[in-house]
Amino acid sequence: MEYFVKEDSVVRTIWGSSDIIMFIFAGAAAEFALNKAVDWLYFTGKLPADPLGRLFSTVNYAKLIVFSENEKANAVIDNIANIHTAVEDKRGMKIPDWAYRDVLFMLIDYSIRSFEVMQRKLTYSEKAEIFDTFYRVGARMGIHGLPTTLPDWLAMREDHLDNNLAYSRYTADLYKQYKKHLGWFRFFLLKEGQKLVVPPQVKKLLHLQSFSFLSPVVAVYKFSRLFRLDWFLKSLVLPPAYKAQVKAMDTVRSY
Repeated sequence: MEYFVKEDSVVRTIWGSSDIIMFIFAGAAAEFALNKAVDWLYFTGKLPADPLGRLFSTVNYAKLIVFSENEKANAVIDNIANIHTAVEDKRGMKIPDWAYRDVLFMLIDYSIRSFEVMQRKLTYSEKAEIFDTFYRVGARMGIHGLPTTLPDWLAMREDHLDNNLAYSRYTADLYKQYKKHLGWFRFFLLKEGQKLVVPPQVKKLLHLQSFSFLSPVVAVYKFSRLFRLDWFLKSLVLPPAYKAQVKAMDTVRSY
């Protein structure tokens, strides 16, 4: 059986760890709010009504693709494409290709950044594996203008960060919804986590300082994993409605 992602790939390590996925979630939550095409996510009403659920849905689709064999993974990708086509038909407009690329670029970038926060620096070849995985997702979806190599992606990612993000009324509203759904303490943790993973352009637009109070906490948390206390600590900060979803993300233990 041939899998979409090789069983020994670092991509599986990343997407099989709830620790890493939660940082991917935090970074995506920040960048989704700034994206100039965020109005598309508001069009259906699902994002403002349940921003955490919408982001978990994106994460769960990515995880399903990573751990599926080729035929099933391609079916999942095709379903994602069909869902977006239906939204386009309903609105009578096409989602711009750069907006599709932005989402793929987020998944690549925050996979890399989040792994390096929680584990170690990735090698060039490991970063290339991450890029290749999501490049194949984008190619299957028929997204135009995708970079074909890691260096090309790095350059295009910087261009997208410089030109496709802006603070808007949607940004303010989304952060209001994050706070409403998380509560003030978990919202504080979300923003502190974002400081650890988002690129400089995102920090600047959201007025996030470089220092994060989570930096020393992450070090303690890594130590706690040696004694299998990590889930106890996570259970203290996770929204009750999403504890089961987060726990289900632990496909592999990467430590």
